[in-house]
Amino acid sequence: MYTVDYMSLETVTARLPKKTLNEIERLAAKEKVDRSELIRRLLDAALQERRIEEALKAYHEGKVTLWKAAEIAGLSLRAMMELTKEKKIPIPYSLEDLERDLRYVKRATRSKQ
Repeated sequence: MYTVDYMSLETVTARLPKKTLNEIERLAAKEKVDRSELIRRLLDAALQERRIEEALKAYHEGKVTLWKAAEIAGLSLRAMMELTKEKKIPIPYSLEDLERDLRYVKRATRSKQ
């Protein structure tokens, strides 16, 4: 649910093409909200999408962990994992990670014998 603290709103002026304004007015009427409310919702959705894009890029470039990317995007870790899967972003797995995992498996196998 989208909630707005109307006491903290500030006025912003933007020039829009007539075609865009007509589309906004059509959608506002369809959703039974005023034009300003729809613009706030659209901006909020666009900003959320931008945060997700930035987080995915930072994760893909190895600048942040998956946890941090999820935090930046404002998503759960599970949701972020699903997005990386959808976008086919590989999980960074180094040779050191493989060697560590192999040592663990060898130890676990020995302890079971």
